[in-house]
Amino acid sequence: MPAKKIFWEDPYLIELNAGITSMDNDTITLDRTIFYAASGGQESDTGTMNDLKVLRAQKRDTEIYYTLESPHDLKPDNEIFIRIDWARRYRIMRLHFAAEIVLELVYQLLGRPLKIGANISEDKARLDFLLQGRISDTFPALMERAGTIIEADLPIRSEYSNREQEQRYWEIEGFARVSCGGTHPRRTGEVGPISLKRNNIGKGKERIEISLIDFSHPGQFMV
Repeated sequence: MPAKKIFWEDPYLIELNAGITSMDNDTITLDRTIFYAASGGQESDTGTMNDLKVLRAQKRDTEIYYTLESPHDLKPDNEIFIRIDWARRYRIMRLHFAAEIVLELVYQLLGRPLKIGANISEDKARLDFLLQGRISDTFPALMERAGTIIEADLPIRSEYSNREQEQRYWEIEGFARVSCGGTHPRRTGEVGPISLKRNNIGKGKERIEISLIDFSHPGQFMV
C-alpha cells in the first residue's frame, strides 16, 4: 500500500514520525509522509529523515521512494522522524499557486494556448507556451486580475477527484477548478505580491517567469 500523503491533508506540517515499509539499500518507502516528491513541475521538498539528508524523492505511480545518505543503521519496520525545510516548502507553495493563477488567466485571456513546460522552484516559477507574439502584451491585464484574486484573500479548496488513483484538484469558487497534485496554501492572500518577466525561448515559444516580491512593495510587471 503506498504512503499516505499527509502533505495533501496538511501542507503546513513540518515534522512527522513514520514507519519504514520497505528498504532497498539506501532507498526506502514509508507508511505516511509529509515529504513531497517532484511532480507536475513542482520540485521536491528538501529535508532529513532521522537527521539523514534525503538525497532524492522519486514518485512512481502512487508510491514515493526516498534515497537517504549513508551510512545508516535503518531497518525495515523502523520508525523514522521526518523534518522538511519549511521556508523552502512555503516559498514553493506560494510560487506554485501564483503560477496556477497566472496560467488560468492566460487561458482565459488568450484562448488556452498550448502549455509546453512548467517548473516551480524556490526562487521562481516558469510557464512555457507555444504562442506567436509577445506574451508580455498581456502582462497589464494579468497583473490586474491576478492582483485582484490575491488581494481578495479567497479560500483555496484542495480535494481528491479520484482518491483511489490519487488524483487531486484545487478550486477557487467563481474563478476556476483545476486538476493538480501539488501543495497549495489555504488562501490566495498567502501568495503575496508577484512580478512577471517575459523570456523568448525560441521561435513561437514564450515563457513567463514569476517571482515573489517583498510584501512592502506593490505588485509590478517587467517586460
